[in-house]
Amino acid sequence: MPNFCTFCGKGKQVGNVVQTRGRAKYLGGVGTKVTGITRREFKPNLRKVRISTENGTHKTVCICAQCLKSGAVNRVVKAAPFKLVDQKK
Repeated sequence: MPNFCTFCGKGKQVGNVVQTRGRAKYLGGVGTKVTGITRREFKPNLRKVRISTENGTHKTVCICAQCLKSGAVNRVVKAAPFKLVDQKK
């Protein structure tokens, strides 16, 4: 599974995890201190979705939830398994 959205190209970003210790000044303490900084990754919310392309074929792609929610792609419409027929007598 790719680590990026195939539609908008959103991928992972890097940042820091900042660990603090102590009591905040507004709560009566002497203030918080930074005790450790480590690297981390922010990953996009990817979903595996079947979409219909312009030429009428179906394709499975990984897209982010933001593209899915905005309606940027056309999902494959699943047909109903059966239909009830009106029986008029």
